[in-house]
This record gives sequence, C-alpha cells and structure tokens, in this order.
Amino acid sequence: MEEIRVLSASGQIGSGFMESSFARGISLKPHVIACDGGSTDAGPYHLGSGKPHFSRAGVKRDMRLMMLGRDQLKVPLIIGSCGFAGGDAGVDWMVDITLEIAREEGLSFRLATIRSEQDKTYLKKRLHEGRIVPLDPAPPISEEIIDRSAHIVGMMGHAPIAAAIEEGADVILCGRATDTSLFASLPLLRGANEGLAWHAAKILECGTACTVIRKRPDSIMAWIRDDHFDIEPMDLDSQCSPQSVASHTMYENGDPFRIVEPDGTIDCHACRYEALDHRKVRVHGSQFHRAERTTIKLEGAESVGHQAIIIGGIREPYLIRQLDSWLENMKSRFAARVQEIFGGRIGPDQYHIHTRVYGRDGVMGKLEPLVDQVGHEVCLLITVTAPDEESCDAISRTLAHFALHYPIPEWNGLISGLAFPMAPNHLNKGEVFRYNLNHILTPDNPFEMFRTEFKEI
Repeated sequence: MEEIRVLSASGQIGSGFMESSFARGISLKPHVIACDGGSTDAGPYHLGSGKPHFSRAGVKRDMRLMMLGRDQLKVPLIIGSCGFAGGDAGVDWMVDITLEIAREEGLSFRLATIRSEQDKTYLKKRLHEGRIVPLDPAPPISEEIIDRSAHIVGMMGHAPIAAAIEEGADVILCGRATDTSLFASLPLLRGANEGLAWHAAKILECGTACTVIRKRPDSIMAWIRDDHFDIEPMDLDSQCSPQSVASHTMYENGDPFRIVEPDGTIDCHACRYEALDHRKVRVHGSQFHRAERTTIKLEGAESVGHQAIIIGGIREPYLIRQLDSWLENMKSRFAARVQEIFGGRIGPDQYHIHTRVYGRDGVMGKLEPLVDQVGHEVCLLITVTAPDEESCDAISRTLAHFALHYPIPEWNGLISGLAFPMAPNHLNKGEVFRYNLNHILTPDNPFEMFRTEFKEI
C-alpha cells in the first residue's frame, strides 16, 4: 500500500486553527483534508432547533482556508456533522457558506452533500420490524416519541463518504457522521489496513487534543502505512507523546481498548505506542473487527417548552444556613402565586423550576463531596420551564420578585435576600429541547438512510 497522509485541520470547524500550522500541513501534501463539525456535547438544542453552535464568521474563516488548501492540492475536503447537529438545516447552512466562499475566491469543484436527517415513516417501519433497539440506558421508543421529535438524524459511517469520493466529489459536506469516518474514508477506499485507518482516524478527529500540552485547537497529520501509522502536530512547538496518544484512544469511550463504529469495532489491545522523537509518535498493532451487520445510531430531540433563567447572589449568612429549606418553602408557596396569575389554567405539572447553587454543589450536584463547606456567598441559577413563551415569561418575572423578598424566620418585616447582577433580572432563553433518542437501527445496507447529491460549482 502507498503511504496515505491525512490532515486534520482542527478538532471542530469554527473553533479555529493557526494558519501557519495548516500551511505546514498543506506543504506536506496530504491526500485528504477533513474536519469535524459537530457533537452531542453541547446538548440537544442544536438538533432540536436546527441552529448552529459556532458563529458563521468563525466557520467561514476556517472553511475558506481549508477550501483554498484543497484547491491547491486538488484533494478531497470532508466536513462532518455540519451545523453541529448534522440535520438538514445544518447542511444547508454549510452549503451556503461554501458557495459564498467559492464565489468570493473564484473556486470550482464538485460538491457532494450527504444528508442524514431521517424520515419518520421510514423509522416507524423499522421500529415495527424490530430493527431499532435502545443503547443502554435509553428506554424503548414508540411511534409517539418519533412523532414528537423535532429532528432525528442517523450517524453515518465511512461508506457514504467513500462512495462520494469515488464519484469524484472534491468537497463533501456531511450530515451527522461519526467523527472517525471522516478521516478513515479515503484510507479505507485506497486499501489501507482497517485497524490502522480507523485508529489513526480516532486520534485525528479531535485535532490537537492528543498532544501533551494543548495550547489551542490546531492542525495535526497522520501517515498511514502498511504496519503502522505516525501522528504529528503541525505546530512545531506542539508535541505528542506515547502517553498522550494512548490517552486519546480512550477519550470518550466506555471501554479503554474497544471503539465501536457502524461497521465494526476498533481493537487496541495489541497496540504499541513508540516515540519517534520529542514530537512524533508511531502506533503499531491496531486491529478492526467487522460487524456482521451495519448499525446506525439515531439521535433525536423534542421540544419541552420555553425557558428563562434568573441569576441571583446571596451573601446573608442566616439565609445560606437554611438555603435548602428556604428554596423548598419558597417554591411551594410560589405555586399558589402561579395559580393566581393564570386562574388555574397552568397546573404545577405544566411548569418546572430548578435551582443550582454555585459555591456549594452547583457543578457536581449530589456527587459533590464538599457539600457542607459553604463559603460566605453563593450564586443561584434558577431555570423556569413552561409550555410557551408567554407563560414562561410571566412565571419567571414573578418568581424573581417573589424570591427577592421571600422571608426567613429570623427576620420580621421585609427582606431583600438576593442580589441580581443584571437588569432585567430574568433572561428568556427561548425554546428548549431534550434528547429522546439514543438508539441503533439496523438497515439493509450502510447507504439507505443517507441521501447524496452532487453539484458542479
């Protein structure tokens, strides 16, 4: 097999990379350039709303450099999980940016879009066939859950991407895709060892997250050969070590040696990590075990209403000492006020109030080991979730004032127990979502759930 060079521009498009690093990567003549565009890390909002995570300006900056580099080398450029969640809206958003850059720079290429948003009728059919099962600990699903979903995507593997490359695509914009599939597609198409191709892709997908000291998101390259792959950050001041590369193999995985993909499992039990110098690492022994059937992960999000937040600080020691009972009593008494406002039209099961106490256990909640070590002040982050924007606004406006003056037994008369850092003291977040699908579907083939279109630019 010929040496295959794969350049990862950054861990995520829109998060940036140094132009000097990327330019060095281009000078080393990679056979493919790729960059991930999404994740579930930021929660269900982006899938539910169809709105991107990073700014258009930041994504356009990164995409322009990658498109110019691709045009210089005439190699494929692959972007995965467009718009962060990988829905059709995210792909359309990324297409618009790509076409704008092409016009401004006078670029010509063959564009492929691979959409991963799923048809609900198709999913219901597969559900009745017993082809959709939950990933632990997700519960079983029903037609009602599918219908409630704002958007559902399937996470594609390498096959649709490799097919687009075979059809002559120069720029490939993918819907939801596994991070690794973006980087493994071309090496696998060219006959690379499957274990090495997939393992190298795992190290590349987060950019310089596998380095010893990560200064910032940046570019990194892999050289995939017959019996090993090498990994090197493109910034000459950055370093990889055997430990840092091995550690990233375990990153975001329940098993430190096995990484499940749609078509099989990466097996790293026999891997050896060798320092070539103080910056580069060589990896031997990666294996890949093909699955009998391709499985595609489903991600879905549904609306849970509208939400507002209230931020307030408390420095009163009497109040801090009885904070839990104060919050509980206030919430209970406030329910009567909600009934007054809406005349019984909104019951206690139709809205939700949740409070995080920062300075005590706001980050770790019930897992906080130092819950009794409370300082002299705390911050309350109160979220109000209600069925619609109007009722959410009414409840949160009233709650902020209600909490401000809610009394304590040690004080007679009016108190002002909260300090609000901003005005107005509540912020409307808009519609909010929750994940409702974390399941796998077994299709007839790895292509049937994805739609590829080509366009000459």
